[in-house]
Amino acid sequence: MSGDVSTDSTRRPASLTAQALSAAYGSLSLSPVDVVEDVADVVALREPELNAFWTYDIESALYAAERSTARWRAGAPRSPIDGVPVTVKENLARAGVPMPAGNAGVTPAVPQRSSPVVERIEEAGGIILGSTVMPDWGMLSSGVSSLHGITRSPWDPRLTTGGSSSGAGAAAAGGYGPLHVGTDIGGSIRLPGAWLGLTTLKPSAGRVPLDAPYLGRAAGPMARSAVDAAMLLDVISGPDARDWTALPAEQLDLDDLTVGGTYDVAGLRVGLHVDAGCGLPLDPAIREAVEEAARAFEAAGARVERLEPFLTPQLLRQLDEFWRVRSLVDFDALEPAARERVLPFIRRWVEAARGVSAQELMRDYTSIMRIQQVTVLATDPFDLVLSPVAPVAAFPAEWPMPWGDVDEGMAHIGFTAPYNMSGQPAATVNCGFLPDGRAIGLQVSGRRFDDVGVLRAVHWFERRRSPEATPSWPIPPTRSSEHNPGPHPRSSEQDSGSPALGHPE
Repeated sequence: MSGDVSTDSTRRPASLTAQALSAAYGSLSLSPVDVVEDVADVVALREPELNAFWTYDIESALYAAERSTARWRAGAPRSPIDGVPVTVKENLARAGVPMPAGNAGVTPAVPQRSSPVVERIEEAGGIILGSTVMPDWGMLSSGVSSLHGITRSPWDPRLTTGGSSSGAGAAAAGGYGPLHVGTDIGGSIRLPGAWLGLTTLKPSAGRVPLDAPYLGRAAGPMARSAVDAAMLLDVISGPDARDWTALPAEQLDLDDLTVGGTYDVAGLRVGLHVDAGCGLPLDPAIREAVEEAARAFEAAGARVERLEPFLTPQLLRQLDEFWRVRSLVDFDALEPAARERVLPFIRRWVEAARGVSAQELMRDYTSIMRIQQVTVLATDPFDLVLSPVAPVAAFPAEWPMPWGDVDEGMAHIGFTAPYNMSGQPAATVNCGFLPDGRAIGLQVSGRRFDDVGVLRAVHWFERRRSPEATPSWPIPPTRSSEHNPGPHPRSSEQDSGSPALGHPE
């Protein structure tokens, strides 16, 4: 995967892509030790405010960087990501590292063996800096956790990162290295991706093996470019016996994600989906940005057609109820004193399902099967579907959900959750900014198992979006400089406690 691998002195190592780092390691113009030391400087500067890490072990990372440096000097790297800094979400097991799932009421399990994702990163020589935080049980779309406190956006600490891959998102946008792994059961990779301007992928079901597979759950890359996301996907995908849902081994043809690649959208049939049929109303400015992205595909020869709503309020409500019962089982397994330590919002959310009967739960499960069916049928005519990731932009960091502390169910995931249930790949890429500087995410989804096609389309769009839609990352440019939040800061006139654009009052 070739491309811009500039490592000039105006760009600190921590800000470089994995692609650029791999090229610099190969030319010996940078070493993994140089990069890990520089990332450590960024972490020291920003982590007290961002709060992205659950565990962080710079000593082990530097030791691994020294070994990687020796491999590159010997001309024997393990993979293109050998020596590249990586983080993983705290619910991806690492041997000996406690897994509290962001919840102060939980007695953390301490795994004896690492998850398939972690094992593959380490086998490839990737340097795991630590485990990133998440909100309680991963059931919030924010960085609010009873255990960790509040995780904040590197663009503007008054804003949420999104969740539940909150720490991974903050680390990716904030310069804690280029490669990060999140998990997603209804939007938990893509929502931080949208609200932080990232390029992310929720892979096809079974593409990336898990040691705790569950209906709709996936692990995938969170990065600042499609090429980097593809590099990481190439490492972590493939079957593992611990995941009985894993797809068969497949060589992913990702090598043409290059600046001069041959991918072309001309002739593709592309669906434009701007009405989820349920949930919060879509912010008109977000709709316009997504439609502008669709016009770029159309101008290049794609056949863009409107995709009508296929989800209903009832289906989304019953999916939410199913998840409430699932978490209620976990909640009831805690000792009474431990339950009091769970985030109050989550306590109320699970308690609302206490009266759900077995018959109603089976109805909810049947509704999930219906979501699978209608999503596949509605999207099958299209090579790609373009949509918003979320109907609203980033909200105040202290809010557990986009509407604050009230219970609106899962009214914000009408565009994302269908692809978890159907198992289709769905990516995010930034497609613009609101006038106040908040990022707008475009979701690009594809047919089942076409992860490569989705990443190629995202890479194509990254090279054709306007400069105004291209993030200039909020990473301190040099060790000695003051932190610069980038060219799209949130307006200082906006009250950080007021609802963001498009939010119901």
